[in-house]
Amino acid sequence: MNNNKNTPFWLKVSAVYVSSLMSAIFVFITLCALDGLLKSGPSLFGSLWNPEAEKFGIMPMIWASGLLSLSSLAMGWTLAVGCCCFIHGFGPRPAARLLSWMLRIMTAIPTVVYGFASVFLLVPLIRNGLGGSGFSWLTASLVLSLLILPTMVLAMDSAFRTIESETSMTSAALGLTTEQNVAMVVLPASGKWICSSALLGFGRAAGDTLIPTMLAGNAVQYANSPLDAMRTLTAHIGLVLSSDVGGTAYFSLYVAGGILLFVSITANMLLRLLRRRS
Repeated sequence: MNNNKNTPFWLKVSAVYVSSLMSAIFVFITLCALDGLLKSGPSLFGSLWNPEAEKFGIMPMIWASGLLSLSSLAMGWTLAVGCCCFIHGFGPRPAARLLSWMLRIMTAIPTVVYGFASVFLLVPLIRNGLGGSGFSWLTASLVLSLLILPTMVLAMDSAFRTIESETSMTSAALGLTTEQNVAMVVLPASGKWICSSALLGFGRAAGDTLIPTMLAGNAVQYANSPLDAMRTLTAHIGLVLSSDVGGTAYFSLYVAGGILLFVSITANMLLRLLRRRS
């Protein structure tokens, strides 16, 4: 922390308090994850979850978390780039303003509202149109991509606006239209910020609990089809904590928390590295 004499005392205390709290959480989760690994051994990395038979494999949940996060990111990130291009010149100005306003409103909508609305709207649509129960990898992925969309768009939008303000006069002098300026100047120059927004979206998708719990079906299996049900690590933690299962099942929670912490730290480190280089 920078030792500036002009920094208020309460701000220094707050910084120390938050840093100490985050460090304590990090140490707690890490030690619990290591303890869970030592006490349970390699059995936690099996493919079968059956507490009654004392089988506590979490590999299907690790697979589901990675699969759901990456598929949601692929859809949400592609749509976010398209939305930014639409807002900054490819769409009519009234429609662009409306889209920008809607995306900002979406950031204030609670996650449970997305899940609740999807149970009554999207789930029956997928069930009747494509088959299956409707509670599947596809359903959760679609809603999760919509959930992370505003975060990525707002991150890209700030970079687009900065670069656009710096290059608009030069581009106009060269005879480029607004669309050409966005496509050939702003978009390539915003590459690092676009990658940073992808990391933000991935972290948001990997850490979400409600959407996978409400829409993914919570079946402990390897999802080989978009219509298959799955259970993610975050949903697993929420479901096991709400039950009376104990013993090795709780060791799986520690390991799942450690894996999620590692993923979050890795995403944040990559994000900081990209921002530092940019």
